Amino acid sequence: MRTAGPSTMRLSSLLALLRPALPLILGLSLGCSLSLLRVSWIQGEGEDPCVEAVGEPGGPQNPDSKTWLEQSDEEFKPRIVPYYRDPNKPYKKVLRTRYIQTELGSRERLLVAVLTSRATLSTLAVAVNRTVAHHFPRLLYFTGQRGARAPAGMQVVSHGDERPAWLMSETLRYLHTHFGADYDWFFIMQDDTYVQAPRLAALAGHLSINQDLYLGRAEEFIGAGEQARYCHGGFGYLLSRSLLLRLRPHLDGCRGDILSARPDEWLGRCLIDSLGIGCVSQHQGQQYHSFELAKNRDPEKEGSPAFLSAFAVHPVSEGTLMYRLHKRFSTLELERTYSEIEQLQAQIRNLTALTPEGEAGLSWPVGLPAPFTPRSRFEVLGWDYFTEQHTFSCADGAPKCPLQGASRADVGDAVETALEQLNRRYQPRLRFQKQRLLNGYRRFDPARGMEYTLDLLLEAVTQRGHRRALARRVSLLRPLSRVEILPMPYVTEATRVQLVLPLLVAEAAVAPAFLEAFAASVLEPREHALLTLLLVYEPREGGRGALDPFLGVKAAAAELERRYPGTRLAWLAVRAEAPSQVRLMDVVSKKHPVDTLFFLTTVWTRPGPEVLNRCRMNAISGWQAFFPVHFQEFHPTLAPQRSPAGPPGSGPDPPSPPGADPARGAPGGGRFDRQASAEGCFYNADYLAARARLAAELAGQEEEEALEGLEVMDVFLRFSGLHLFRAVEPGLVQKFSLRDCSPRLSEELYHRCRLSNLEGLAGRAQLAMALFEQEQGNST
Repeated sequence: MRTAGPSTMRLSSLLALLRPALPLILGLSLGCSLSLLRVSWIQGEGEDPCVEAVGEPGGPQNPDSKTWLEQSDEEFKPRIVPYYRDPNKPYKKVLRTRYIQTELGSRERLLVAVLTSRATLSTLAVAVNRTVAHHFPRLLYFTGQRGARAPAGMQVVSHGDERPAWLMSETLRYLHTHFGADYDWFFIMQDDTYVQAPRLAALAGHLSINQDLYLGRAEEFIGAGEQARYCHGGFGYLLSRSLLLRLRPHLDGCRGDILSARPDEWLGRCLIDSLGIGCVSQHQGQQYHSFELAKNRDPEKEGSPAFLSAFAVHPVSEGTLMYRLHKRFSTLELERTYSEIEQLQAQIRNLTALTPEGEAGLSWPVGLPAPFTPRSRFEVLGWDYFTEQHTFSCADGAPKCPLQGASRADVGDAVETALEQLNRRYQPRLRFQKQRLLNGYRRFDPARGMEYTLDLLLEAVTQRGHRRALARRVSLLRPLSRVEILPMPYVTEATRVQLVLPLLVAEAAVAPAFLEAFAASVLEPREHALLTLLLVYEPREGGRGALDPFLGVKAAAAELERRYPGTRLAWLAVRAEAPSQVRLMDVVSKKHPVDTLFFLTTVWTRPGPEVLNRCRMNAISGWQAFFPVHFQEFHPTLAPQRSPAGPPGSGPDPPSPPGADPARGAPGGGRFDRQASAEGCFYNADYLAARARLAAELAGQEEEEALEGLEVMDVFLRFSGLHLFRAVEPGLVQKFSLRDCSPRLSEELYHRCRLSNLEGLAGRAQLAMALFEQEQGNST
């Protein structure tokens, strides 16, 4: 036997001591080696085009030679090249897309194509649209019928040929041409198929998009091998975007070479012959489940695992059966959701005991955010008191008003829900019947939703029939649901805006100031906008030989045209004794095309580029009209402008009144005038449609009287089906001015005009100070 010598023992003990430090030593060695290698790479790189090397005083040297790099002793110094724009070249505005996903090239997840026919377009296709359309971002219907009339709310594409292979080929070609760059997955189905839309969307979300996939219910061709499979069209199938791009060049060849009476078999043969790809029912652990519905089967009695897990059910013979299937699956989905909620609530209760707060930190209802905690007395959320007939928090400030409309329905739903929950908890021992609502309180919590506290007078009935009146207080919560993005038509910021400025004779003196502001904010930066001046003469003014009251306005407009070559400021002359906004808009509307975007403004308004962009984005043709709420400055005498810090020695500024804009640096400088609606953005086609509807509903003298008491916003509100968007616009700032309230206006408009003038004088604190100073002066 050989024994280890002293040197070997010392070496092994040394290795044992160094073994924990070996990873550190190896890491340091590897890091030093990589850093030395990186230095050699940096020295061999070429010159950065954005950095200029400073060498001899003669100027920058050429760093392309390696010899110069080795001989130069001076260091490289980066030089920032400032942006320079040639003033002789025309200014070109950079147009940005509306959504960042458009600029980044992001795509939507799923597009659904439904194959329909002449006989089933108005029945089964409508049933498919009503059951699944709200779950998918895009749903298209393809038919071979020529000139098919699309039902309301459906987008139908007519190919003009009802041959199955031709219809399938043209459908794939259309999807590739119009949506090949916008969607990752394409689901093709028939209109006699019911699809469980949430499950299908979840399936598309779990699949990888970078593979050629043909997923559905795999069926074998007659006489073909096991690998040659096609997806049954009755149960739908998924096509990936990459597979559609590869298939597109082979569609014409497949249409001429493959003969098949069924479109799904034709597509399967085309994919196998041209690309060698067959249908699969499972991919990446995701199984495509389907269920074949037997004839005369009741969906309410189906409870097999295959039915409960199905993505698609086929065949559906009639629209009523489609709705019954949708009801059945919606009920199952709702029960599953309630079960998951109960499980999560139980987990939250178990985990709450382990938190620092303990059970005291458990909020009600379980799983929802805790009530809002105010940090000051100004943030306290108030409760609104109501009964079954009246509410005591009215929009117009009245102490009491009838409970009606949506508020009455909301209160009734809360009372019915409270009674239903009480009966569910105490039956069969007790059964409650509502006598009346004693007291009701509600408030909106932005963190939770609408909270209710109800004092109910109930009649409790026992199992033996004994009755007794009880008064009980219950608390309810209508939680905030999931926030969704409403589908809106796509608009761009490249639309030209046509500003319309009506000018009365009394406003002619301040019109040059508006034109100068228009030149500085619109003409100077070359905004895509035009201006039309509507000069309103009185019947006996501006006649032949008389002095033109708008002579200064016309001269200022001509000066701007001379100062900015290529600019055209049009003006129209109108004679009217009592001009109304609608009549003036009728004159301008006839002079412009139907696709013109109007911006109706006033002489006190100063629209800038941001305001014009919001006008373009918020006014949508055939969908929405935009009427911004401008910021009105207070009377300069009652509310003098003051800097944010104030002059030295002036002391602290008084608190700003409600509605004041602190960004303007003037305490109580103004407010957003909700009563005024003189500014508006809308398309000419929408205005003409609303105007025609007004003329159809009101005829003769009734129409003449209505036009005198209506504004353009009221025309859209009463005689148009468009969305009316009202929002505060901080870019529209008006100097103080008293509006001329014509007695010809309707009672409502006249009241709004007077209220606007009164509220626009000053804030409550400033008016109180003015009254106090006036009383002090009268007393002395």
